[in-house]
Amino acid sequence: MRNILMTVMLIVVVVLLFNNIIAADSTGTQARIQEQGTNANTKIGELLN
Repeated sequence: MRNILMTVMLIVVVVLLFNNIIAADSTGTQARIQEQGTNANTKIGELLN
């Protein structure tokens, strides 16, 4: 029973960390990668014009 509880608690902690680090709206890794991709697309578009 203790092993199941520890496993569930570990999964909850991992999910919370993922939500705070990766998927945060404006400061998460996903948002930063998307911003860099947008900037790169803009620069490429400027080079082609």
